Amino acid sequence: MADAVASTLEAVDVIGLMKLLPHRYPFLMIDRIVDIDGDNSAVGIKNVTMNELHFLGHFPDQPVMPGVLIVEAMAQTAGAICIRAARAAKPSLVYFLTIDGAKFRKPVVPGDQLRIYVKKLKKRGNLLKFACEGMVDGTKVAEAEIQAMMVVDE
Repeated sequence: MADAVASTLEAVDVIGLMKLLPHRYPFLMIDRIVDIDGDNSAVGIKNVTMNELHFLGHFPDQPVMPGVLIVEAMAQTAGAICIRAARAAKPSLVYFLTIDGAKFRKPVVPGDQLRIYVKKLKKRGNLLKFACEGMVDGTKVAEAEIQAMMVVDE
């Protein structure tokens, strides 16, 4: 029997995310990334809290996290693992190119922990495509396929 090589899945906290991504409050949509497997897959974590600015108007009497911000959290999770895997000497940027098949199944509300599962589907040069799912308490709340382009500063 061949020896199995164990893969160590890694994590990045919010301080590490701010080193990888240009986003800052109020637009940094993820708090942590866990179970990172290179740029192949990862799980982004967003702890949804009532004090986030978008809840002032979406909706004042029944707060719901906007779907576009859920998709942005998906993109930030995918982008962060791409930049991390590239290990460029200078920071890279990841530009969001397409959103396909976006579906929102249940509202995400304050108190929820949104877990964003991203899995690389394809990579061609600096173009990457990811399948993404948002889950709260084991229930799928959103899904989309996103495509992005990574640009490495030289």
